[in-house]
Amino acid sequence: MEPYVLGFNEIDKSYLSSVGGKGANLGEMTKAGFPIPQGFCVSTSAYRSFLQASSEMEGFYEELNQLHFDDLEQISRLAQQIRDHINSLTMPEEVKNAIVSASQATGRDKAYAVRSSATAEDLPSASFAGQQDTYLNVIGQEALLKAVQNCWASLYTDRAISYRAKNGFDHRSVFLSVVVQEMVFPEVSGILFTADPVSGHRHTISIDASYGLGEALVAGLVTADLYQVRSGQIIKKQISKKELAIYSLPQGGTITKPLPPESQEAQALSDSQILELAAIGQQIENHYGSEQDIEWAYANNKFFILQSRPITSLYPLPAVSDTDFHVYINFGYIQMMTAPMKPISISLISNVTNFLVPTPAANKRILREAGGRAFADFTKPLSLPPMRRRILKLMGGMDKAMATALLEATSHQEFQRVTVPKKVVARTVIRVAPHVVTVLAKAANNLLLKNPATANRQATAFINEKVAENKNILAMLSGAERVRFIRRSMRNMFPEILTKIVPYFIAGMLASGRLETKLKNKFGDVEAAELLSKLYKSLPGNVTTEMGIQLGDLADHARKSPQLIAYLQNADNPNFYEGLYNVPGGLEFKKELDRFLGEFGSRCAGEIDIAKPRWSEEPAQLVPSIMSNIQTASPGEHRNKFYQGELEAEETAQYILSHFGFIEKKWVFRLLKVYRNLMGMREHHKFALIQLMYLYKRAMLEDARFLVEKGVLAKTEDIFYLSLEEFIALLENGNAVLKEGTIEARKRKNLLDQKLRSPRILTSDGEMLNGRPVVEGGPEGAIIGSGVSAGVVEGIARVVLQPEDAKLNRGEILVAPFTDPGWTPLFTSAVGLVTEVGGMMTHGSVVAREYGIPAVVGVDNATELIKDGEWIRVDGTQGFVEKIEHP
Repeated sequence: MEPYVLGFNEIDKSYLSSVGGKGANLGEMTKAGFPIPQGFCVSTSAYRSFLQASSEMEGFYEELNQLHFDDLEQISRLAQQIRDHINSLTMPEEVKNAIVSASQATGRDKAYAVRSSATAEDLPSASFAGQQDTYLNVIGQEALLKAVQNCWASLYTDRAISYRAKNGFDHRSVFLSVVVQEMVFPEVSGILFTADPVSGHRHTISIDASYGLGEALVAGLVTADLYQVRSGQIIKKQISKKELAIYSLPQGGTITKPLPPESQEAQALSDSQILELAAIGQQIENHYGSEQDIEWAYANNKFFILQSRPITSLYPLPAVSDTDFHVYINFGYIQMMTAPMKPISISLISNVTNFLVPTPAANKRILREAGGRAFADFTKPLSLPPMRRRILKLMGGMDKAMATALLEATSHQEFQRVTVPKKVVARTVIRVAPHVVTVLAKAANNLLLKNPATANRQATAFINEKVAENKNILAMLSGAERVRFIRRSMRNMFPEILTKIVPYFIAGMLASGRLETKLKNKFGDVEAAELLSKLYKSLPGNVTTEMGIQLGDLADHARKSPQLIAYLQNADNPNFYEGLYNVPGGLEFKKELDRFLGEFGSRCAGEIDIAKPRWSEEPAQLVPSIMSNIQTASPGEHRNKFYQGELEAEETAQYILSHFGFIEKKWVFRLLKVYRNLMGMREHHKFALIQLMYLYKRAMLEDARFLVEKGVLAKTEDIFYLSLEEFIALLENGNAVLKEGTIEARKRKNLLDQKLRSPRILTSDGEMLNGRPVVEGGPEGAIIGSGVSAGVVEGIARVVLQPEDAKLNRGEILVAPFTDPGWTPLFTSAVGLVTEVGGMMTHGSVVAREYGIPAVVGVDNATELIKDGEWIRVDGTQGFVEKIEHP
């Protein structure tokens, strides 16, 4: 049987199940020679023996498992009952004797700090810090035994129960050890992070320090000094006014006392002490091999380490094979998809950029995974001033906050030392130049010579041809060879397919720039902006706009049958089609839906992630958009709006032409024609990519079924947790190539990744950069973003995190984390738009301008700052959002 008590010198990190995270770490550090006050752990075996006297805990566990983490009233009620029950139990004599004996061996007359140490505590994925209780300056056997029992009861504090429920820990499986440690009476104490917990910078040691016991800092009674050390140098000292301190009492317990005025603004640690402590922290990090959150105390001219645990809040870094400085751009912010993607999605999409590198090995790829997101490593291009200027300009159109964050990253001293050998530049130019020249030449031809009215038809025919060609090839292949074809096709996506489509939109952009200059010279900046805004409405050839119009047609078909509407309101995916056969109008609606899915079924929200179910796979995803259209628009209103936009754009074009003389009019007419016909084609290249990726997904799921039949995989969707290379190896060699538990581990990682808030820009030092507000000033209290569609609108804010959960009513403003083409159907119902991500040329901005609704994007934490149902004003001209009183 496991001992009830274990000394620090008897345990290490392998004793987690016996002494919990805190106890295991103290034993580990004691053995490693760090300055740890001596002590022992009351093991989980003692806790389990103690609970054996209870006949009620099983019932409590049943009740705990029924609780939701945010049901605070019920949690508080049950938590108090359990604590009262535990405190009413009698501790077994053998447990008492073991604790008393260990305390006498440590020192009969010593004072102790008694801390809880749960088995689910101080883990790399969840720290559980502060969830259980701590008792300081405990003196005497009875006080010690009472403190231990109180610690056991504190496993069921309100916060501990809620935290376990939220993080998916079974209450039955979490046991408690108690750390009994010789009390240190510090002059100064605090917390040390071996990486900056705010910026994420991995090489910045951050120290909080205040007088007396550290509990004053933890309890928020005092603002501590902040010191930061990097490379053995103090880089920051922020001296705070420390008015209070907690000290130990001779008879036991603690007291909070005011500090004398001369101490309140004094530096708590000297410079030499700061550097000495930082060095100890670095040694502890080196020992564990990961960044640490360390509690420390300074007493009798010596530093003591009270505990250490992993920092769980740092954003993970992409894996690289060098120690160079890197700047990573979050690909999700570019693609309007900030949620984590599954491994196969990142593996698949990373191949699109592999034509830029000579050897597309995993450690050479431009796109790399971190925290379930794809980050683009553009460090070397950014180090070249001409390329840097172009990339910053491009990012400014996508997300202005990202552009400011990227500018900040490139101003860092570490970035200034990045160099690219001339040979590398030359090889890259040779590799990329032909594609760039081809695209620019075609764009120039589209701008100057080709008939833009035929562009949409030609591009659509080309896309359809490529989709059919790929479909035929995939049907002839299977297994590893088919996946290799998919990988090759993704690598050739840009040079072979996208270069044929992108020039249309680039020509539209060139026309836009030249037309804007002409209009500003003729009409002035303000009127020119108004004219361009009108010209942008109802652009022909936009596949996403056409998708929205056809979805409006679907709504019109549905509204003919009240029984069908009632069915749709309660429809679910598994039996969606079956139910349609049994309601009036259902068959006709199904025919229209099938036609819609035949054209747009490869799309969905977050469509760049192929693991996301497509509309063809789960058509019920479309129901909220259909219902919103029925509730907020009259029959045919969506087509009438588009037609009115066309008329307004045509009238604006005629107005513009009437202000130019004979010589200029011909060129302006050409610019207008190119602008109107080609600016709407900005979605074609992505539409081609999404259609092909859906074909690839279906083919890979077919091969996955083969692996399920052989018993290699548990279910077909498990391939989403593999890379393409792993999938190929499985198809060729079976499960021998995959370690047992890999799929389950990646599923757990995906759940953890969903809780991470990913930064716009990430450096290899771990620094997370999100940019600065892009608008200065604005009304007091306004939420600042970037205005991308002119106009001002007031209405109810409807916060929507997933389009399939949307319930937009007439006159409401859509507030979302981002929008991509899968969100387009909701734009017919919204009167305004606010998103956390985006810039002038991102999807939501473009569609908002086409629909003529005011929009502000790039509003950090918009879905949290703005509450669902609040009345807000959106100023898409100046770029801010205000919360206002309901009129």
